[in-house]
Amino acid sequence: MKFGFIAHPTSVGLKRYVKMLDLLQRHTNEQHNGYKRSEWSKSNLVSFMNFAKITSASGATCEGLVKYMPLTAEEMLADPRAIANRVLAGIEELHSDGAELVGLGGFTSIVGRRGEATAAKAPVPVTSGNSLTTYAGYKAMMQITSWLDVNPEMQTIGVVGYPGSICLALSRLLLAEGFNLALLHRASHTDKAELLSHLPEKYHHRVTLTGNPEDLYSECKLFVGATSAGGIIDVEALQPGSIFIDVALPRDVNVNERPARDDILIIDGGCVTATDAVKLGGESLNVTIKQQLNGCMAETIVLALEGRAETFSLGRYLPPEQVLEIGELAEKHGFYAYPLASFGEKIDAQHVTNLKRYYHQDIYGQSNSETKTLEFIDAVIHASPSREDTLDRHHQFVNPMLVEFLKQQRCDHVFNQAHGTSLSTVNGETYMDMVAGYGCLNLGHNPTAVTKAVSDYLQSQGPNFIQYISIPEQTAKLAEVLCHVAPGNMGKVFFSNSGTEAVEAAIKLAKAATGKAGIAYLKNSYHGKTLGALSLTGREKHRKFFQPLLSDMVEVPFADLDALRVALSREDVGAFILEPIQGEGGVHVPPEGYLQAVQALCKETGTLLMVDEIQTGLGRTGKLFACEWEGIEPDVIMLSKSLSGGIIPIGATLCKNNVWQAAYGTSDRFLLHTSTFGGGNIASVAALAAIREIIATDLPKRSEELGGYFKAQLQAVADKYPFVSEVRGRGLMLGIQFEQTFDGAVAASAREFATRLPGDWHTTWKFLPDPVREHLQAAMTRMEQSLGEMFCLKFVTKFCIDHQILTFVTANSSTVIRIQPPLIISKDEIDRFVSAFATVCEEMSTFLD
Repeated sequence: MKFGFIAHPTSVGLKRYVKMLDLLQRHTNEQHNGYKRSEWSKSNLVSFMNFAKITSASGATCEGLVKYMPLTAEEMLADPRAIANRVLAGIEELHSDGAELVGLGGFTSIVGRRGEATAAKAPVPVTSGNSLTTYAGYKAMMQITSWLDVNPEMQTIGVVGYPGSICLALSRLLLAEGFNLALLHRASHTDKAELLSHLPEKYHHRVTLTGNPEDLYSECKLFVGATSAGGIIDVEALQPGSIFIDVALPRDVNVNERPARDDILIIDGGCVTATDAVKLGGESLNVTIKQQLNGCMAETIVLALEGRAETFSLGRYLPPEQVLEIGELAEKHGFYAYPLASFGEKIDAQHVTNLKRYYHQDIYGQSNSETKTLEFIDAVIHASPSREDTLDRHHQFVNPMLVEFLKQQRCDHVFNQAHGTSLSTVNGETYMDMVAGYGCLNLGHNPTAVTKAVSDYLQSQGPNFIQYISIPEQTAKLAEVLCHVAPGNMGKVFFSNSGTEAVEAAIKLAKAATGKAGIAYLKNSYHGKTLGALSLTGREKHRKFFQPLLSDMVEVPFADLDALRVALSREDVGAFILEPIQGEGGVHVPPEGYLQAVQALCKETGTLLMVDEIQTGLGRTGKLFACEWEGIEPDVIMLSKSLSGGIIPIGATLCKNNVWQAAYGTSDRFLLHTSTFGGGNIASVAALAAIREIIATDLPKRSEELGGYFKAQLQAVADKYPFVSEVRGRGLMLGIQFEQTFDGAVAASAREFATRLPGDWHTTWKFLPDPVREHLQAAMTRMEQSLGEMFCLKFVTKFCIDHQILTFVTANSSTVIRIQPPLIISKDEIDRFVSAFATVCEEMSTFLD
């Protein structure tokens, strides 16, 4: 059976999209067949899609045509009589194309008195598709309330657009499920008895009527809307946790893109998605339009698959049994109301359950303004552990894009237990941590020696933040210990709260000590994300949005001594900063002898040598400090990350006595750089315990021995797969470089389509404006790069999901997986990782080049 369907654009943007397709299609026909005047003449309908053959999940088949009437709803309502005639002409056109049934989309059915007047004149049966649209909205609401675990009798659903055909049918279905309803009708419709007469009398006591949307906001958190007016609901007025299933086109909410609010959801209602078992014809590489099909079109397809050339959904009254019938038929053929979407973006259970607390905690009720602040705080503090609540809070109040990114990589865990190399979720799932806080957890999670030292100090009621009104005892002890264990005859220490702050302190120290504005740094380095540290970070993607940064900073190519000599010879450069191993840059180890040569150049030019050991220090590479591998003695050393055993934030900037004296050794200068929280006793207690434990257990030696074994085992696996180009690093600071190149892939795809599509697209490409071609070329190149990054990130996902191992990429390169486990890792755990690496490589080896 063959069907036809008349769609219409639901926004000006979509109308222009249809206009673009029409222009390109006519242009292609002209290129293929030569110019014909008829090809460039006015058309009532615009051809959009030809389903040569549709095969459903049940094996049934049909074919069909979809054409657009290029008018928005506003344009149709401006002259409904003329548009009704155009719709009828469109039906006749589709009938002449062989259609035995025609579906009417959205307003193409409304202008003909909900399809009834149109059907009376049409040469073939027609349907509005409103029954399946209703069913999809109903199923979406039932799924959402199930995910929220709400009691229907305790929830009032706001229905926007009653008594329109879809809302009326939805109301009867939801009332039958036990929900209470608040029905929003036109303000001009004042006959309450007439409005209630559309519903069975047994439900009247569970229904309230209003013509004012404001009445719904305080009463409801769940909504469904299907008006013909659009823009009825103000998303800013919705309660936190509100979910609006918007069946209407145009939308019933007053926005056309996802609102900035993270505490509500707008669901695209009335849509269905075909399963993989459904074949819509013309599929290539499993690419076809299957998701979020409008219910009106899907109903037409289902009826055609059933061979039912009959008028189905017309008029105001859609019997509930008819709605359920078409829904069951749709599911039989592989069309379901799931997954849900919001403004076209896929929505899963987690998006909904993230809002669950708003339905089960009284503090989020409409009486929030009267809730005492302490009650609110106590309720949040003592809420039961919940992954969904944590993700939602982070999404709303911290960084929504980070949550979405981790979710995409399947890394959106919430852990509530940590010990050694393991992390556990509230559900009892345990993961091996190979990231270790990006180098913060050399002693593992919650090392006993450190936690006991901190606990004992707190139990003794020792003072913490007393710096600058007195001398903190534990901090003074820590400074002495650090100067004793660090290379280079260090004499002074400034304490801060992070590695970035330690770098900021070093920048100020260098400027004050040398009197020179410039500092040289290495390309591809990473020193932090505050403005000063960014000025010394050699990666443009971190810097470009924060220009201008500090001036006079000089970038030098990695491991290029000649270029370094030139930079250090400048009159305005007084210091040089480097990492002994570029960690976030992709775990790049400098050539042997490079650090010694750097030190010689610095001494020759009178330049301060500043070494960033924030990630490499405290045993990570096989020495207590990575610069000890070449025996260099810096003027300034920066530490952080594992300095406190990962228990308390702390940073330290160590320097030689003469450097400190030159910078701050006068009465006018000694307080030029201070920190409120830097140098607190508790952080120092943790750091003292951590340093002692690292040395007492000889973790540097363990890191060197296990790291060598680890690297060799990884290399043995990598040698079998050309997409693993290198395993590099030192000790237990390793990186796996992936090189699954996609160079030329997008360009080849474009050329392939240009060659095989009708017309002359190669010539069309030649005559595109130069800026357009340049931008497209740049986009293709960046797309190819992102595909390589995607390949690497799939290793992160597979390690996590398939093997319960946590890994991640480096900050500067998304094609390098970092391997930085706690230094207490066992050989058996290393073997577990290597085995998982071998398995993932084999599973990802479909293409070896």
